[in-house]
Amino acid sequence: MPHSEKVVLVTGATGKQGGATARRLLADGWQVRALVRDPSAEAAQALAGAGAELVKGDMRDRASLDAAAEGVHGVFSVQPTAAPPHFDDEVRCGVNVAEAALAAGVEHLVYTSVGGVDRDTGISHWDTKWEIEQHIRTLGLPYTILRPVMFMENHTSGPFGVFGETPLIRIIPPHSTIQLIAVTDIGAFAGLAFADPGGYLGKAIELAGDELTRQQLVTAIEEAVGRPLSTEPVSPERLRETGVNVDDVTRAESFGGWRADIPALRALHPDLMDFAAWLEREGRSRFEVPDRP
Repeated sequence: MPHSEKVVLVTGATGKQGGATARRLLADGWQVRALVRDPSAEAAQALAGAGAELVKGDMRDRASLDAAAEGVHGVFSVQPTAAPPHFDDEVRCGVNVAEAALAAGVEHLVYTSVGGVDRDTGISHWDTKWEIEQHIRTLGLPYTILRPVMFMENHTSGPFGVFGETPLIRIIPPHSTIQLIAVTDIGAFAGLAFADPGGYLGKAIELAGDELTRQQLVTAIEEAVGRPLSTEPVSPERLRETGVNVDDVTRAESFGGWRADIPALRALHPDLMDFAAWLEREGRSRFEVPDRP
């Protein structure tokens, strides 16, 4: 059966990873059913305009997931990263999606977790994703697990952006290297997995498109935004508040303990972006640069 006759349910469809996956699947000719909480929202309407079928639902509501998954070929599962005290909620959502997929008899579940989740990093909000991974394995579902490392987009805005309250560049130790992935490429690998189940079923794949030193990352962003950045370390107290194990961060040679095999990934996806390519193609305009004082 060609892609054009198969439906993939995409959860988190108005978010970063879900949105990138929905767009990639549509471009590849799949039918996309996008799970959204508010079909009238701008991001949801943009997906509808691109050809996605919108279905209203909530990952906390199993009945809505069962209805959304009826008759689909595959399911893309992603949940918002948990923050204290909402760890249980993330697990419940991930379990609900997996069990709804099982009940619907889907042929392929693609779940996005996080790189290093299997290596006891001590980062508490990654443990939820490991718990979801383990549950998926117990169900006997045909699955692929994608484990992206740090999103390139995370440096552009919000509390962890370079001008946010807790910039990631001030959490990364000076001696560490950092692996990074563009969200667009996460969607690309989801598309590859659905298109080639024989090559991806039963696998957990760590995803990165580049590996830089902290200084290389800072320099590249400074050139993109046209101003110097503060690299003063975030206090250990603030790190603990965000769920980061201070000892693990301090001693890690690769931030997050990430070990993605970038050359092997580029062989699978030749257009995989490094940080420079991402800045050039889509990243530079994403930075929210505050006015100079």
